[in-house]
Amino acid sequence: MGLSFYTFVIFFLSLIVHFSSINSRSLIDISLAPSLAPQPAITPNIVQSTSTIFDVRSSGAVGDGVTDDTQAFKLAWDSACQSDKPATLLVPKHYSFLIQSTIFTGSCGNGVVFQVEGTIMAPDGPSVWPKGMSKRQWLVFYRVNGMVLQGGGVIDGRGEKWWDLPCKPHKGPKGTTSPGPCDSPVAIRFFMSTNVTVQGIKVKNSPQFHFRFDGCNGIHIDSLNIKAPSLSPNTDGIHIENTNDVTIYNSLISNGDDCVSIGAGSYNVDIKNITCGPSHGISIGSLGSRNTRACVSNISVADSVIKHSDNGVRIKTWQGGFGSVSKVKFMNIHMDTVRNPIMIDQYYCQTKGMCPNQTSAVRIFDITYQKITGTYDFRSPAVHLGCSDSVPCTNLTFSEVELVPSQGQNILSPYCWNAYGNLQTLTIPPVFCLLDGNPVSLIDANTDDQC
Repeated sequence: MGLSFYTFVIFFLSLIVHFSSINSRSLIDISLAPSLAPQPAITPNIVQSTSTIFDVRSSGAVGDGVTDDTQAFKLAWDSACQSDKPATLLVPKHYSFLIQSTIFTGSCGNGVVFQVEGTIMAPDGPSVWPKGMSKRQWLVFYRVNGMVLQGGGVIDGRGEKWWDLPCKPHKGPKGTTSPGPCDSPVAIRFFMSTNVTVQGIKVKNSPQFHFRFDGCNGIHIDSLNIKAPSLSPNTDGIHIENTNDVTIYNSLISNGDDCVSIGAGSYNVDIKNITCGPSHGISIGSLGSRNTRACVSNISVADSVIKHSDNGVRIKTWQGGFGSVSKVKFMNIHMDTVRNPIMIDQYYCQTKGMCPNQTSAVRIFDITYQKITGTYDFRSPAVHLGCSDSVPCTNLTFSEVELVPSQGQNILSPYCWNAYGNLQTLTIPPVFCLLDGNPVSLIDANTDDQC
């Protein structure tokens, strides 16, 4: 890092003077933080002049919140999908439509605008979920191309009774779980789809993930409002897996797990102007479970706020995996009372003491933390870099990092293990545990050439 002992002394003395003159919490005045709150969503025009409208009521939907309207939705979808003109499937205002687990299949030659102005509701819990239907998904869009999901309405997953299953993490004594079936549906899943736009809608209370994108390309998300209680288990806001060329902009996400989680096989992801929390933050991973290969690259998270969350920006991998996480940038992110603002955890394990160390690991390199500011929960250090014993983290870059305890407590020293990189500027707290340069040896076999 090239910092002399004299430079360190000057920096340490300046900290003492600084903290004696002002309260540590005022060091970063939240009122002076960048104006990062998303702008109100502007609902696009319901129909273009050339679009044919397929109102679900015209297909037999009742919209009283009690009658099963699934078949009417499928009929309206099929009609819109087969239209030889641009088509809009309309879910009208002032109606609530009960829908069972359903797959909407593409590709729909002209694309379809799925316009949600009213409310779409899931069945109310596992006891009324139809027998024989998958309990892992609710609304699925399969092989759609050029679809738009938008509107000023609400998609309600009605997840409360799913969260209370005895197998869920928060139900057992001291965090344990009870045996029994635990499948819970993802609210909205896009599978093997391309050029999809999701904008403006509100999604709440999913039994599990709110959105999941698998095997997709060209996903554009803007101005979403995703909301679930902070203790609702596994209710990630947006999860992507084996998906590339993704933009997630201008959205509010508050839930019981990660606001955005990025899984294996994902690359070219741009996240910007997100307000996240309470939640578990924005995460890459978990990756490499059961000794699997995981590749993630070209990820950018910028101009966002994370508040009252267990984690801020996190990369998490299992021991024994392989592959790599690379070319990741976290820039201009404001933390407000976050437990672990900056975290790399290559020892991720859901059951304490049940995940022994292994030789292989998903390699983590070329990670940038720039202008990460705000406050953290003093129970954990602001920076935790726990890297593999055998596959170190390399080329970690820090600049303009300024994180202080939320209630004026003593600054905890960052934690580093086998982490290599450089400090482009002095940081608060000082990340002097970061190792300079590159490790003497890396286990290159089965790492760089895997992705």
